[in-house]
Amino acid sequence: MIFRLLLWVALGVVAWLMLRPKQRAAPPRSRAPYGAPPPAPEAMVDCARCGLHFPASEAVRDGARLYCCTAHRDAGPRE
Repeated sequence: MIFRLLLWVALGVVAWLMLRPKQRAAPPRSRAPYGAPPPAPEAMVDCARCGLHFPASEAVRDGARLYCCTAHRDAGPRE
């Protein structure tokens, strides 16, 4: 009788091991070589018309003023 119980317990453990979801390895954080420094953060600026905060590399310039798009540049600064 005890052997039957042990057999059922063993079958249950085997079934659980076979049917449980597989754990996936975590994806790599970056493709940069080990020890390489992360890229530097980009400067952020505000649009002179709407105040939107955006990367400086995307700015539309009009003299010293920076805008988020040409429509805002054409409209001029906020009054």
